[in-house]
Amino acid sequence: MATLKELADRTGYSPATISRILSGDPALSVTPEARRKVLEEAGRLNYTATRSRRGRTPKGVLRVGVAEMLTPVQQLEDPYYLYLSGFVRQGCLDKKYTCLTLESRGEVFLPPEGEGLDGIVAIGLFTPAQIESLSALTPNVVFLDSSPFESRFDSVVLGYELGISLALEHLTQLGHRRIGFIGPAYKLDDRRQRAPEVRRQLFLRLMDGHGLLDRGLMVDCPMEAEAAAQAVEAFLGSGSLPPTAFLCANEEVAIGALRALREAGLSVPGDLSVVSFNDTPRSALVDPPLTSVSTHVEEMARTALRLLGERACPQGREPVRTLPLKVVVPPALVVRRSSGPAEEQSK
Repeated sequence: MATLKELADRTGYSPATISRILSGDPALSVTPEARRKVLEEAGRLNYTATRSRRGRTPKGVLRVGVAEMLTPVQQLEDPYYLYLSGFVRQGCLDKKYTCLTLESRGEVFLPPEGEGLDGIVAIGLFTPAQIESLSALTPNVVFLDSSPFESRFDSVVLGYELGISLALEHLTQLGHRRIGFIGPAYKLDDRRQRAPEVRRQLFLRLMDGHGLLDRGLMVDCPMEAEAAAQAVEAFLGSGSLPPTAFLCANEEVAIGALRALREAGLSVPGDLSVVSFNDTPRSALVDPPLTSVSTHVEEMARTALRLLGERACPQGREPVRTLPLKVVVPPALVVRRSSGPAEEQSK
């Protein structure tokens, strides 16, 4: 895992500046290029640290297109997708695949002029029209972090229920009973239709099953750091009794919550524990380091390329399989300093 000093050596920015970039400090004036450089270097250092644990990978000559839901600017607001994209591209490099970026023009995706494709890794959520545009380029499409049309396409998704269960088990074992949730009530589903947000729904069901659900501790906000900071500030100012712990829908929400709690004079985890979701390289670098449900972004990317290699066969070779597969990657909980024992309710 990268350290602030290593990032400082690689980027030329001071550890203090890097820390403020990673925590989304709104008072810091920094260019998008600087932010991207820090985030990408954190991912590269993390990748290098885990690379020695992998076995040999076969060489190939596949031409792989990468289609992305978010623009490069939008990725800076949700770096989870920045890291998914980076690991896909690094995986292509390791396997000697040719990696081609697909251009988005509304509902249509286009490869570089004159370039043919053996397969596509589609990162994020896409409309039905966009999906048909991708399949027109090649029938070998793997969806990463979504699973539309499972009877046609391979997909790699996360086991959200296990992730929420691990987070709640961790907090209840620490004595927490008043546990809140921060995140949106609705979000786009795998075909970009408005639907109840999965993590929030699982939280409600599991907490209700434990007899611990308090809907007054639900803080609704978009999955953005600034929106989360404002929502938590408003919640704390409402006079309601705060929870002893918050589970956050993603890393951006957790970082925004940390900022609001700090500005309110509350310590984490002394006054209130925070558990995040996604666990990108930033989680270990913010202050305090975030306890987080790890989505194993590198493993998700590697699995997508493995699935692609099983069905996309250049030079007339037969595919390993023709049946589409859906791989559910089990998350894990990484415990860091943002979570601790619950304080007595009377305090």
